[in-house]
Amino acid sequence: MAELRHIFSRFAAIVSEWTGKPAVFILALLSVIVWGTTGPIFDYSENWQLVINTGTTIVTFLMVFLLQNSQTRDTRAIQAKLNELILTSAAENRFIGIENLDEEDLKHLDRLVAKAAKRGGNKSARSIEEDETVGKPRVKQKGRRIAGAAPSDVDQ
Repeated sequence: MAELRHIFSRFAAIVSEWTGKPAVFILALLSVIVWGTTGPIFDYSENWQLVINTGTTIVTFLMVFLLQNSQTRDTRAIQAKLNELILTSAAENRFIGIENLDEEDLKHLDRLVAKAAKRGGNKSARSIEEDETVGKPRVKQKGRRIAGAAPSDVDQ
């Protein structure tokens, strides 16, 4: 099963890289132009319309899965790099794993960090937490991550 996942990941990476090239876009554009110009030949029949509808639906359906796989893998790689930068710098280690917080918590944390940046930029998350007076505290010192965040690979 792991081998099959590896094969799919490699396939998805190759296809997503290939489909992002200008030549592929031009090929798709030419296909639509050829299809459009053949309309009068086929008297704009239902079969003529069905060809483009079916083709684009199939390609779109399959590409969603391939591109999602590539994007998820890229996101994980970027997150691992960011975690490494946090761990090897003077940045707050408690920010590792915040990508696992829900949307409301992330927005709240973003507002708190922006507020701290406006006040001078050298306040830590601990200072942000101490300054917060409205609502439940979102940022707490708890080991190396934010309270409520799922453990990252680094924490294990």
